Amino acid sequence: MDHAMTLRTTAKRAALPAVMLAAAAASVHVFNLEEPRLPRIDYVTGWVLLALTLFLTAYNARKKIAFMPLVSSRVWLLAHSWVGLFTAVVFGLHLRWRLPRGPLEATLAALFVAVTLSGIAGWWLSRVIPKRLGGAGSEVPYDRMPVVLRRLRERAEALVVEGIPAAGTTTIADFYSAKLSPFFSGPSNFTAHIFGSRRELNSLLEEIGEIKKYLSPLETSSAVELAALVRQKDTLDLHRAMQLLLKGWLFVHIPLTYGMLVFAALHVVVVYAFSGGVR
Repeated sequence: MDHAMTLRTTAKRAALPAVMLAAAAASVHVFNLEEPRLPRIDYVTGWVLLALTLFLTAYNARKKIAFMPLVSSRVWLLAHSWVGLFTAVVFGLHLRWRLPRGPLEATLAALFVAVTLSGIAGWWLSRVIPKRLGGAGSEVPYDRMPVVLRRLRERAEALVVEGIPAAGTTTIADFYSAKLSPFFSGPSNFTAHIFGSRRELNSLLEEIGEIKKYLSPLETSSAVELAALVRQKDTLDLHRAMQLLLKGWLFVHIPLTYGMLVFAALHVVVVYAFSGGVR
């Protein structure tokens, strides 16, 4: 039973990629077959390309009306990804696999390539980031992060202050002031989290481990709790970095897409104004 369900699930996931690959191969074949007989085939590929681009742009509108009983967002995303790759094939056919001519066409082509590459980057991020966050505890909503950060900082500071009279020394307080206060004061290690590096975290934990050699049992207990708070803060920074990366990608991909549509509309106007359209 489980094996049959796995096969059905695999078949469903492979269906759309198989259809898109078959459509791409068929499009290339038909184009090569009809090109000698249809000198204006560029108009056909151009309108198909525009229609596909508008379909891809509709995905952003679908996300904004998620409450409506339309196709699920997961199916839309899958279709968006594979139709996007198919659109790249149509784009190549439209250019006849040659470099564009003129500044308008070159700008439009550059925008299309940028949108395609940013789309591929977004697809990759959507696969990688959830897996990284899945092993880093429950996700924290972005607007709740300042509240969580403040609580971690307040707990760390209270732990240090409360430990001074009890221990009779300021060893942990001095260490906190020098090393941990900047860490807890705000987001840290953005670049390290983007590239999956734990060097900064391990460095702080190693320094806490070093000072534990010189602490009393009571201070050691405080140091252990501080290390736990450092790990929680690092996890919070990881979630923040990943969420900002996804948000930042959208701020690149979506404006490029609408910029491309503007130049595409201008391209259509210029083509039909100065070449007489389809004859």
